[in-house]
Amino acid sequence: MSSFEDPTMVKVAIHGAAGRMGQSLTAVIEADPKAELVAAMDHPQSQLIGQDITALAGAEPRGVRITADVEEFLANVEVVIDFSTATATEKLLPMCAGQQIPMVIGTTGLDRSTRAGLERAAEMLPIVFAPNYSQGVNALYFLAARATELMGAGFDAEIVEMHHRHKVDSPSGTAVRLAEVVSAAKNLAAERAVTHGRSGHIGARPPDEVGVMALRGGDVVGEHTLYLVGEGERLALTHQATDRSIFARGAVRAAHWVISRPAGLYDMADVMGIPR
Repeated sequence: MSSFEDPTMVKVAIHGAAGRMGQSLTAVIEADPKAELVAAMDHPQSQLIGQDITALAGAEPRGVRITADVEEFLANVEVVIDFSTATATEKLLPMCAGQQIPMVIGTTGLDRSTRAGLERAAEMLPIVFAPNYSQGVNALYFLAARATELMGAGFDAEIVEMHHRHKVDSPSGTAVRLAEVVSAAKNLAAERAVTHGRSGHIGARPPDEVGVMALRGGDVVGEHTLYLVGEGERLALTHQATDRSIFARGAVRAAHWVISRPAGLYDMADVMGIPR
């Protein structure tokens, strides 16, 4: 069904369409009766320029071809979902701001300049920006903060994350954020409290420490556990990702949410209605 026949349909464009996330987003949007994929864009050197993104994602071909032309890309869209690169995101921000097209941004590794551009654009349009669009992970952040507060200073906080053998960064951005959340709940500054791994004769564990350990192996999509360890008991909060489509589903949920919001910078806690 065309969005012109159904005004409740949201016209979505994917920026960074040639990557794995772009294809996952395509599959989720194609299965969503209230969303229509109308445009897809990637960098000019991509070998997939001109190809139908719906066919690449295993859906019924609809002629939505990947372009490198930003004007063509933004011609008929209501919201842009961006999972590209920091450089590409920085270039796209003023274009969307100029046309007041809401954005959902999952691009990671933004430097200070790009983050400043993000904040400027958010003065003109609504933007959801999150390092992780898994709804379960964002619930974990909330639960971790509350559990840390409830258990109190007598419980040590340790975070263990596991990912596939091909992941090049460590620890994961999600683990870093989780450590920040736990540190804040303990009234600690993360930059001083967090320790990454332990080795050698390091002495007793200080009470104002938040440990972060990274495991790598196999094809693990992502697993994060917060341990709150006390005398005679421990509490473990775990999120396991078994399918990469969870990130796409969260981003599409954010796309539906953001189009009716005023200008501003939001995150998944806003989308999910999680209390601050």
